Amino acid sequence: MDKKLMKKIGMTISLFMGVAMSFFLSLTGTLTSGHFTIPSWMISFAVSTLISLIIGFLVPMKKVNDKVVGAFKLRPFSFPARLLESFVSDLIYTPVMTFCMVFMAYKQAISHGAPAESLSLGRMFMGSFLICFVVGFILIFILMPFFMKAAMKMYRVDPSKQPR
Repeated sequence: MDKKLMKKIGMTISLFMGVAMSFFLSLTGTLTSGHFTIPSWMISFAVSTLISLIIGFLVPMKKVNDKVVGAFKLRPFSFPARLLESFVSDLIYTPVMTFCMVFMAYKQAISHGAPAESLSLGRMFMGSFLICFVVGFILIFILMPFFMKAAMKMYRVDPSKQPR
């Protein structure tokens, strides 16, 4: 497979993963905040999608994952390799996305009259991050193979004929 096609497939996967991660992590964050509203979730989803797309287009996840899998001497596409790739992707996406969403919620709470001294950005972030990290890991592990298969199908690439 040529590099141009690989890049297109990678960008498509990044797009799919970014939207899916944003949808579910913004939903998780707003539901666990105790103050869920449709408008707050929609704003969170929109901002989160933008952030995840920027990360996805700036960070070459395939190269990063290939290097990490190689460093641990794992067989590509094996179960342990998929676990490690999911963990690495989660480490790259989730902290940034979670911090931005929590910071927005923190600023919004203060602007609506919550006393700043009673809110702890650090505590808000850590609580949300722990939940979102677990949810993100599960999502990445489950969704990545589906999105990879869908992207390859879009570009008429037969995954069974690709080197493993």
